[in-house]
Amino acid sequence: MSAAAETASLTPVLVRLKLSLLRNGLRRSTGRAAVFVLSAVCVALFALGQLAGMLLLRGSQSAATVAVLSAAVLALGWAVMPLFFPSGDETLDPTRLVMLPLRAAAMVRGLLVASLVGIGPLFTLCVALGAGVSVAHGTASVAVAVLAVPLTLLVCVALARAVAAANTRLLTSRKGRDLAVLSGLVVAVGIQLVNFGAQRLGSSGEGLEPLEPAARVAAWLPPASAVAAVDSAAEGAYAAAAVQLLLAAAALVGLLYWWQRSLTRLMTAPDASTIAVAGPSAREKRRERGGGLGAGLWPEGRTGAVMQRTLRYAWRDPKTKGAWVTSLVLGVIIPLFNAVQGVATVYWACFAMVMLGVQMFNQFGQDTSAFWMVATTVSSARDAYEELRARALALLLVTLPYVTLVAVALAAVAGDWDRLPGAMGLSYALLGALLGLGAVSSALFPYAIPQDSAFKNAAPGQGGLVWLSMLAAFFGSAVLSAPLMVLEVWSVLSGDGSLGWLMLALGATWGLLLAWLGLRLAAGRTARRLPEILAAVSKA
Repeated sequence: MSAAAETASLTPVLVRLKLSLLRNGLRRSTGRAAVFVLSAVCVALFALGQLAGMLLLRGSQSAATVAVLSAAVLALGWAVMPLFFPSGDETLDPTRLVMLPLRAAAMVRGLLVASLVGIGPLFTLCVALGAGVSVAHGTASVAVAVLAVPLTLLVCVALARAVAAANTRLLTSRKGRDLAVLSGLVVAVGIQLVNFGAQRLGSSGEGLEPLEPAARVAAWLPPASAVAAVDSAAEGAYAAAAVQLLLAAAALVGLLYWWQRSLTRLMTAPDASTIAVAGPSAREKRRERGGGLGAGLWPEGRTGAVMQRTLRYAWRDPKTKGAWVTSLVLGVIIPLFNAVQGVATVYWACFAMVMLGVQMFNQFGQDTSAFWMVATTVSSARDAYEELRARALALLLVTLPYVTLVAVALAAVAGDWDRLPGAMGLSYALLGALLGLGAVSSALFPYAIPQDSAFKNAAPGQGGLVWLSMLAAFFGSAVLSAPLMVLEVWSVLSGDGSLGWLMLALGATWGLLLAWLGLRLAAGRTARRLPEILAAVSKA
């Protein structure tokens, strides 16, 4: 069979395969189908809004800047989508087709056409169409737009496929799952950056002029160069338009070639499962020597072992690592962004404390069904108390120095050193309340954490337990810390700076007392509810 005939016969099969995967995925549950339909409607409305906005910009001085940068942002989104959402589309994993007798070139053409099916390509088409129409003026530019709009769409789709194929081995490994879990962090930080940039543009009074240098650079980077070619043709710069259009076409050819080479390598090169291990790994050698994670520095007995296990979970388990890293980064990013925007206060340290303190909630959920090994070592309330205390100490090992550094940094930015002791005392009181409440909530409201999904934080039917835990965290910690809050507010209103160090001592003492009481209350309940906890956390 010729290459053309093979491609012609393979393309419809891959398109039907994409549609079947989509249809069968929606049949798995009514909730999933409802979410998909709602998402499709929202994306369609947003795409139509973008298209209408682009059309309204037609004829304005900022139309070219918005159109070119929109195309550049689209390409960036398509490039990072496979890295952060590897499980969003089963056809992004070409290893599923490795065992079939197919040529890489035919697979590339067929998968490229199949990739045009979906909500993402429809949204991209609407934005690219709006960008092209907004800068098209005259017959020549309209003719260029007819080529530029589909070319922009094809470059975006080919970019996503090429990146996915080149990183398939990474995305199917534990590191890839870690990357997917951390996508929420990237989105949160990106939202803060966009918000900060929008506020700076709004306050500058210069409109979109600060973005024009970036637009001039993006005009020569595919696929934004295809949209810029339409604007160049409208201004009579036909040579520049031709070069920009050729750049986008060359990028498409290069991406298809890269994609094909990656597919060929995946189908012919051996991986780790086919290569025998030559010798013990560095990790195994270190384990034989008894090293790793500060060996010899931990307390003896159960406390040291549980602390090490908790910190290893935080480093190795994708879900736990994602929660920790997200809390650590957001605890710094949000206060500092507010400080840069003129809302600098040392009391933002309390926000950082809350972000980390909530990690104490649902402590047994991260164990999943392996909690049975912990349960077999708990025979009394004393054992349960030592287990929970060690987990709290592992959290304190990171939280105390982290929040102290954040508070000092905020005090330096705000220049409010007088309020630093009071803010730290209030933070320590909140931490103690969260540790105590988290221990009690872990015993009373345990829930499973699905490991096969980067975006589900609880097993089906356990969503209410998540909300109960969060309500206990935010409202309960506020109520338990209310005496310290009242005292700090009175200190600020009265202007009496002498209470700062007293607040620090009282906050630390109050937090320690709350944590101790919470651990004591949770220990007895944990020892009595071991079977119920195991059943709850094993539903993942």
